[in-house]
Amino acid sequence: VVTAMVTPFDTKLQVNWSKAEELIDHLIEEQQSDSIVVCGTTGESPTLTDEEKLRLFDTAVRRAAGRCRIIAGTGSNSTTHSIHLTQEAEKLGVDGALLVAPYYNRPTQEGLYQHFKAIANSSKLPLMLYNVPKRTGVNIAYETTVRLANECANIVALKEANDNFEQITNTIRCAPEGFKVYCGDDYLTLPMLSVGGYGVVSVVSHLAGKELHRMIEAYVSGNVTEAAKLHADLMPLFKGLFIYPNPVPVKYALSLHGIDAGGVRLPLANLTEEEKKPIRDLFSL
Repeated sequence: VVTAMVTPFDTKLQVNWSKAEELIDHLIEEQQSDSIVVCGTTGESPTLTDEEKLRLFDTAVRRAAGRCRIIAGTGSNSTTHSIHLTQEAEKLGVDGALLVAPYYNRPTQEGLYQHFKAIANSSKLPLMLYNVPKRTGVNIAYETTVRLANECANIVALKEANDNFEQITNTIRCAPEGFKVYCGDDYLTLPMLSVGGYGVVSVVSHLAGKELHRMIEAYVSGNVTEAAKLHADLMPLFKGLFIYPNPVPVKYALSLHGIDAGGVRLPLANLTEEEKKPIRDLFSL
């Protein structure tokens, strides 16, 4: 279970550094996160400055202190910028980097290949590609993923936020041994495990990490019935925490559980009182 961590803000929407440290402790100790992604989309990466990102990477590495792996969100739609952030994150001691497919400029498959290869060649960090077509406007074809995995030894994983199971299966079938495919949509975790997925990069694990662990462990141990029951039990959270743009609902949900992660930066908007009700209802509050 890898948690895509929110970035806590104070009342002035500046990074709340003490809350970030508390949240890292919570994710490791209470929610059993094996790894934490810092400054991914859930961390509101589009609105963070480079200085904030680098300090967050450093804070996470120091606070985790080896208790879990820290994965830095260093991808963008600029190859040069992605290389810079990845190299700086490596200097700070992160365990790996997450590289989202370039968004908005919509490169060809060859452009995607060259982009990721250039970043891989610039760093020794283990790298996880991130395919999320509904956000980026471009799909990383399985042939491109496999090509990169075969040619770049440090491209070791894929976060797949996509329900095209033919593509997912082909990636798993054709990728080199040891390459891992993680689910990027909480509600698809169990279905993706069933075709050979390895784990999940999760938002729900802010609040139900232990339950996600139990579901994955049940499936891996062969107890499919138990895994299916846990999947069904978690479905309201899987869907309910995404009824508004991520990470707005999960930040509010954290506040209901005594963890004040603050509001969100524009262009995201905080929930109205009416919009808060279905989130409270998820926890019978």
